[in-house]
Amino acid sequence: MSKTVCIVGAGPSGLVAAKSLLHDVPRGTFEVTIFDSQPRLGGLWPSRKDDDDGLVHPLMVANQSKHTVQFSDLAWPEDAPELPQAWQVGQYLDRYYKAYCLAAELCLETRVERTERTPSRSWRVWARSKDGSLEERSFDYLLIASGYFGKPAVPGPSVIPEHSQVPVIHSSKYRNLKDLLQEHNPKGGKILVVGGQMSGVEIAGTIATHLSSATHSPGVSPISNPEKYSVHHMIQKPVWVMPMFLSPKANSLVPPFLPLDLASYNLANRPYPLTNTQGHITEESAIRTSSLYETALGTNQFMYSPALAVTQKDHANPQFLAVSDNYTEFVRSGLIAVSQGKLDKLSGREAIISPSREKIDDIAAVVLATGFKASDSISFLPQEELETLSLSPGDLNNTVALAFHGTYHPYIPKLGFVGFYRSQYWGVMEMQARFVTALWNAGGPDSVTLPRSLKQALEKDNSIQRTIALRDDPRASQFPMGDYAWLMQEFAAALDMERLDPLQAMPALSPAGNEMNILTPARYPAKRLNEFQQPEVTKSLKQTEATVWAAMSSAKFVAKAVFRSLLGEWKLERRIVSKLPSHPSGHFSGTAKFLLREGTRDGGEAEFDRVVEEGGDVGMEYLYIEEGDFKADNGFTFRATRRYIWRYNDKKDELSVWFAKTDDQKKADYLFHKVEFAVPKDDNEKSWKATAGHMCIKDYYDVKYDFRFKAVNLMDWNLAYTVNGPQKDYTIDGTYSR
Repeated sequence: MSKTVCIVGAGPSGLVAAKSLLHDVPRGTFEVTIFDSQPRLGGLWPSRKDDDDGLVHPLMVANQSKHTVQFSDLAWPEDAPELPQAWQVGQYLDRYYKAYCLAAELCLETRVERTERTPSRSWRVWARSKDGSLEERSFDYLLIASGYFGKPAVPGPSVIPEHSQVPVIHSSKYRNLKDLLQEHNPKGGKILVVGGQMSGVEIAGTIATHLSSATHSPGVSPISNPEKYSVHHMIQKPVWVMPMFLSPKANSLVPPFLPLDLASYNLANRPYPLTNTQGHITEESAIRTSSLYETALGTNQFMYSPALAVTQKDHANPQFLAVSDNYTEFVRSGLIAVSQGKLDKLSGREAIISPSREKIDDIAAVVLATGFKASDSISFLPQEELETLSLSPGDLNNTVALAFHGTYHPYIPKLGFVGFYRSQYWGVMEMQARFVTALWNAGGPDSVTLPRSLKQALEKDNSIQRTIALRDDPRASQFPMGDYAWLMQEFAAALDMERLDPLQAMPALSPAGNEMNILTPARYPAKRLNEFQQPEVTKSLKQTEATVWAAMSSAKFVAKAVFRSLLGEWKLERRIVSKLPSHPSGHFSGTAKFLLREGTRDGGEAEFDRVVEEGGDVGMEYLYIEEGDFKADNGFTFRATRRYIWRYNDKKDELSVWFAKTDDQKKADYLFHKVEFAVPKDDNEKSWKATAGHMCIKDYYDVKYDFRFKAVNLMDWNLAYTVNGPQKDYTIDGTYSR
């Protein structure tokens, strides 16, 4: 007879739990019912571009690549972007549900309001449906997959008055400038972002991007006077800000680039067996981590702002990181100002920071990136069970104390958890689901039929004690549950699973010469694979390995890294040597600004429409403005300016430059050239080189680029033209430096 399971939550945690219960044990072992209060499945992840009612903006780009944001046995489509947007993740989950979870009973728009343990230790569940009716049902097991992001955690009225003079929202509710500002202060001011970890950095960078786009895009701005607004970001300590792409060879003068997670999850860089790098952080560990982050970035971040610098005195403290492509350069440009401290009080349009008592005035709106209270996600549990779980509602990182890496409690054996922790790496969610399934299939933690590997894992587990100890630990890490690779190792050992070897030889990294060994969920497939699953595992592995090989053996993603690094202002020195008297020789000295904005359809209208029709992302582009003085060799001096549009096509991994229209210099006119990166010939190369060509009537422009990186950051670069034709014969050599 089947054992009945109630799953609360139809997001990735609930779906992978349902899949494991339905497929990882003999068919019919478990009968699954999934409840979710939303009208769609996916949890945080919307499945449409216009679905913005949830906690995640549908156009938000995931800070992990598709190789990590996936489960082991469902590959992404071949044409999926390396970094999917939230709505694309939602569509992936739709596919996953249809592939594996149709046998489950799915009850959407149905909220679980109350649960109760019966004398037989099974569960009674009361769920309210859309029409308001309350239904009572009984289940053998209860599995919580309702998510860690239960309710926004916001400061009380002593800090933020209930009736504030300016708009105040949580970062999860930010969608656009118009809705945020509500034309509340059309004259401009500071948008105050409170919170300096992942969501704080991300939302500050997003708002700055929207301000930049509103200011520098053609047409009517969505808000009045966008150029009069700025972002003021309040952080409590410096945080390392990683771009979306890192280099596995950060010390190389010609660094290759990979998505952040693929560069980070290279098991060849760690001794085996893996040890946990999270939880309580020793000074030695903190110093080592700080050194790794500084090497990855090539800077301690002082070059952006002293407020962002991770100085020597910070190295011994637990290190925190965030992910954003644009944040640091917006700080350098001044569009984002940074203050260290804690919000003491918002009064009118002024905020006071403690302990410095610094005052931030002229506030136009406040965005609170202050995290979530996970306790609301389990408010339906009985008080007795919450006490058993050592509920601590105020601890946002260690809300409950669970055994074996957040999966169950030995005193409530028929209650399971999947995904109830920060940093919901999908591979760990899948492992948690497998663990709970195996535990229940064996009859529980005290069963005599418990597999040996599972029994040994439970005997040495100290997760509950560790969680409680971390609550008062001043040296607790940013993600205390454990690091991704180590958690995967521990679950695999408990489940007696083997990690698959790469399908082929992988690129080797100097100086040790070890082959790269990238961890993804597909490296840990289920033991029982059917005729559908096996090809999906293989496809996923091939996608990852092809991505790594392309990055390490070609110029893949270099255009992306260059495009990201161009943001902001550069000093420009250019020498022109002409052989014709009609074009004087001389020297230009000035600045070049790369002003970020949303992609426009001008010039490339057909390409724009095609991308939109295919459901793709038109991405971002720059309005390029250079201004300065040209001094001819004959002594004549005049003011000079140029404008171009620089574009990056994510699907083609292609960088292009477009002429600006003469009658509307914010609009692109026609293509100037596409930048073609050259693969380095040998290890003696000192920069990434690229070429381009353009025929202008009868004159040919032969273009050469020279990009010099330090780790992920473009430090300076050269742009040289040789122009030949019946009307032109000159060379231009320009150097751009910060």
